[in-house]
Amino acid sequence: MADSVTTPLKVIAGADSFGADLKDAMVAHLRSLNIEVEDLGITSYYNIGAEVGRRVSSATTSPSVETRGLLACGTGVGVGVFANKFPGVIATTCLTTDEARNNRSINNCNVLALSGMSTPVEKAKEIVDTWLNTPFKSPCPASKSEPWPEDMAKFFDESINEMPKIGASEKTEAETCAVCCLVKKRELNPIDIIPGGSMKILRETPTSAIVRFKAGSVEPAHHHTFGHCLVVMEGKKSVWNLSKEERYDLGVGDYLFTPAGDVHRVKYYEDTEFFIKWDGKWDMFFDEDLETAKAAIDKELANGSA
Repeated sequence: MADSVTTPLKVIAGADSFGADLKDAMVAHLRSLNIEVEDLGITSYYNIGAEVGRRVSSATTSPSVETRGLLACGTGVGVGVFANKFPGVIATTCLTTDEARNNRSINNCNVLALSGMSTPVEKAKEIVDTWLNTPFKSPCPASKSEPWPEDMAKFFDESINEMPKIGASEKTEAETCAVCCLVKKRELNPIDIIPGGSMKILRETPTSAIVRFKAGSVEPAHHHTFGHCLVVMEGKKSVWNLSKEERYDLGVGDYLFTPAGDVHRVKYYEDTEFFIKWDGKWDMFFDEDLETAKAAIDKELANGSA
């Protein structure tokens, strides 16, 4: 890697089935360069794009390590679209080294999306190497390989700060999402196996539901035979993925994907409502009882990790 990269680098990688082989080859290539890689594996393009985007977004505040993302799907477009839903993420699809150099120089691209159907492995390695070694605002094909003038460099710096503000203060006629509107008049049925919870199935293929939990409710550690993704619409919760030893603190608008079989425990701090979707029939297998879960959560929160 170039000398300009002085901060340790970590890359979060993932793909859908169309980009799986190319992703695996790029993960091996990155590791051959002694770069730390967290491989999230393979799932639908919207789930993996969102998960990589979420992780890169949450890591942008860490000064000790630079975290980037690498994604692959059939075209490289779909995964990038969903990664870009998260603050601080600039995901671009690159089919050539010139595109990689331009996007690093001009856009400070921190998530690279590759096409599993169009890009051979050796070409992808060249694109990845260019993406790794091109600093922001450096000469690139768009600047005719000459240093950017001072006014353009200033514009690039300002654009990185201004982009997240676009649309932030605008209001539209639809103040709530279509899913929220859809369920306002629907009755949710109690989840008998978990006190404080209720759920309404909206669609069965793929299955989706609206779920509500009262403040203070706890879901004991459990797992499912399906992976599921959710978006919080109201409230505040924490999810402990015990399989991965990771904790996610979620509020309104936050997204989380939990892979099939991962054991997870949940605490609700406020009355909370979320939309959840999975492929398969609803099931739930408990790995601990409710009192054990409450004790574990109380102990962690008492230790000041809230």
